[in-house]
Amino acid sequence: MNASYPYSVVLFDLDGTIADSAPGITSTLASTLAQLGYAVPSPAQLLEWVGPPLPASFTEKVGLTGDALAEAMRVYRKQYLAVGALDSTVFPGMADVLRRVHEAGIPSSLATSKPERPATLMLDHNHLTQYLDLITGASDDEVRSAKADVVEEALLRLRALGVDLSRPVLIGDRHHDIEGAAAHGVPTIFVEWGYGSTSEQAGAVAVAADTDELLELLGLGAADSEGLASEARSA
Repeated sequence: MNASYPYSVVLFDLDGTIADSAPGITSTLASTLAQLGYAVPSPAQLLEWVGPPLPASFTEKVGLTGDALAEAMRVYRKQYLAVGALDSTVFPGMADVLRRVHEAGIPSSLATSKPERPATLMLDHNHLTQYLDLITGASDDEVRSAKADVVEEALLRLRALGVDLSRPVLIGDRHHDIEGAAAHGVPTIFVEWGYGSTSEQAGAVAVAADTDELLELLGLGAADSEGLASEARSA
């Protein structure tokens, strides 16, 4: 069946692609920084933290390393798991995209720099876990958090399931997604509704302005689904 579609497997970023998770992330960041005595950036500056691995952002933006970084991550994780992980909203149409990919028989995996535990909480809360074959994210200690490492892990897990990896694609909204996927020869479809700027689209194989365009790029647009339904009726 998968030969009918342009991609044999789909990897999905989470924050900024499937869900608007910025409110929970930025509020937890603000609380964490204030609790630890650091200056709290503006809302616009905090939004820049959404998507990239948090340990790297704490280092790059606050200068935290070693024990200070470990403590910041400990405080953040505790608060985020308790409250922030559920403060998110699925982008309009994305539940349908996940469902359509699943119903088409195209294997899929999450590929997020968010640790797998809060990622799973988010997906469960929004009733989306059922549409993904695998939940792949950062490790609990976030040693595996760079997008390239997450994509590598997702591909390894999919390969172990016998999934056809000949035509993979990643759906994402930041340049980290494009670069991390490209490290493993995976093209990226960039979605415009996320947190990335237009300048971050460079290197994407395609850009989707909305979920209808994304479905078309995945070979699951309205015309495609009607054609498949017609074939099924005549078979």
